[in-house]
Amino acid sequence: MQKVLLIVTILLVYGFSLGAQQLYVGANYHPHDDKNPEKIKKDIELMKAAGFTSVRLGHLAWDSYEPSEGKFDFEWFDLVMDEMNKAGIKVILDIAIRPAPIWLHHKFPSIDIVDANGDVLYPNHRYMEDIGDPNYQQYALRFTDAITKRYANHPALLAFGIDNESGDGRISYSETARQRFIVWLKNKYTSLENLNKAWATQRWSRKLNQFEEVGFPVATHATDVPERMLDFRRFVSDEVNQFLLKVIDKVNANAPKALTNTNAWYYSALKYFDYSQIAYSGKLTREGCGFYPGTTLTTNWGVMNALFGISRIQFESTNPFWCSEFTTMTAVPNAIRKQAYSTLFYGNQMVCGWTWQSMLAGEEQYLEGLLDWDGVPNRKYDEYKQIATEFKKIEKFFPYQLQAEVGLAFSFPSQIASSYFPEQHDNQLQACFDLFYYRNMDARIVEISRSALNYKILFVPGVAVMDEATAGKIRDYVKNGGTVIMTSNSAIVDETGQVFATTRPGRLSDVFGIRIGSYEETEMMNEVSRKSYKGKKLEFTYKGKAFDTESSRFDIVEPKGADILGSITSLDKDYPIMTSNKYGKGQAIYVGLPAKGEVLGSLLDDLIVKLSIKKGPDVPSGVMARQIDKNHFLYLNVSGEPKEIPVKGNSRSILFDKDYTGKFILAPFEPEFIEIK
Repeated sequence: MQKVLLIVTILLVYGFSLGAQQLYVGANYHPHDDKNPEKIKKDIELMKAAGFTSVRLGHLAWDSYEPSEGKFDFEWFDLVMDEMNKAGIKVILDIAIRPAPIWLHHKFPSIDIVDANGDVLYPNHRYMEDIGDPNYQQYALRFTDAITKRYANHPALLAFGIDNESGDGRISYSETARQRFIVWLKNKYTSLENLNKAWATQRWSRKLNQFEEVGFPVATHATDVPERMLDFRRFVSDEVNQFLLKVIDKVNANAPKALTNTNAWYYSALKYFDYSQIAYSGKLTREGCGFYPGTTLTTNWGVMNALFGISRIQFESTNPFWCSEFTTMTAVPNAIRKQAYSTLFYGNQMVCGWTWQSMLAGEEQYLEGLLDWDGVPNRKYDEYKQIATEFKKIEKFFPYQLQAEVGLAFSFPSQIASSYFPEQHDNQLQACFDLFYYRNMDARIVEISRSALNYKILFVPGVAVMDEATAGKIRDYVKNGGTVIMTSNSAIVDETGQVFATTRPGRLSDVFGIRIGSYEETEMMNEVSRKSYKGKKLEFTYKGKAFDTESSRFDIVEPKGADILGSITSLDKDYPIMTSNKYGKGQAIYVGLPAKGEVLGSLLDDLIVKLSIKKGPDVPSGVMARQIDKNHFLYLNVSGEPKEIPVKGNSRSILFDKDYTGKFILAPFEPEFIEIK
């Protein structure tokens, strides 16, 4: 019996892995716009002709399935699903729980968004519902139950999409939300004494004598009530996560064989929440995002930013990633193809264009898709067709599995707390990500408290909030032989958001062997610059080599046993700014400047050698490259110049079906996938 179970398990794992060895290309499609059966069939014929293998349906369309309370209409959509199945196109069916239908807003006004001024907002725009509202959640889960039961076993179904852009949409400041916030605070602090202490209410005579006195921490100044603001944003984040997990649980109960996916724009400026809870839960089988690097071909910062978006959503998941939305609009010819290939280096498995047809009405009616407004395919349709054709040639080698030896720490509370600093945590995190992008090396974004930290290097970039658990994990990581690199604005405040009264970096000063005292403002200090620097400019010197950088502030670092690796050398005197301390079997490096390439690059290169970290493929600047497996390499020239790619021995292009002897030339903005013979 055990032998049979083992064989079944192996077959299931093998079958899953085979299913994963595929690249999906498709589009987001909105048949609910007119529900015209003949047009739907014609569209699907065009999708099939383009080689599309996936389509995303259903998003933002709750009332197309439930036009009035309890009256579900799925018959029109059955046709869509059946026709997709006939064409061999797999469906991501979004569970359109946002925006809520107008009939639901009318039935339960408590769902409406109330702004920070107390004004009730009519839901003209999408995402205008208070998702923490129990009435909203009851009906959203009922809709989830109905649509997942309807299509759980449909042969066209590939996955259910869990909401759309969950971090987008307004935060509600309604009275019902305030009452939920009070309950959240009672559960967290249990007593007013604990709450008053955590919120430092003795400041400015803000002491609370009963929970009912709690109000929303609406900032009237840039540095208003940081402790209360941190808790309020944690409360909002918890409500989003708890609701999404309810939806995921409902889907998994009704459709255990279906994959789950979401367009996880959690870092929208409107309602940024802590997505790491879901990413580490294991309940979502395909992390996903909208990939929007812009429409340019020749510049690359947008691509880098969008790739950072993939990494900050994927975290440490080893499942394939899905770009469930992708550029169309007015993208320059070949820009979409370049962008599509760039995602393969970060584990992506899907390119799903937003959108199939140029929008016919509403807020996005001027957004251009693969078909023009009259339904005629345009050049972007041809470009997606080319992507589908080329991806088919190489898909059995993908999606790529990252082999990261470096972790980059993300911290949701630090992002909220860092809004008071010149350099936000997100910006520092991306600067660390960029270090590895340029070196063609894998790195994982991690949430320290949830991670096993199985990395040779751990970057801690501007992690302002340092709770006991996180500090303990960093301490153990270094003690057991890890190398940590912490940058400025880290370990400044405790879990309540209050500055440490003890020596900084808080809870870790002995690990780093330093004392962080005050900080200095660069622009003011440049009045005494020995090099006549102005503004934010500084000279940073590492091992005798000088680099120009910029920073609004820099830390006053006092070594207490740590060695000095680098200093600021452009001011009235040298200021120690980069230190290294041995602790246990490892080392703790502190940098009193924000994470930037010119500050961290040389240090990183030294550590790569010292710690025997695998380097990326040897290619010229401007070329993305990865070794996919023992004999296969993926390249993408993201520059406007031809690049010579060094290769030992003979190779063959699987992408373009030609042979190379030794080096070959990679044309501007072109990909290549080769097999070493």
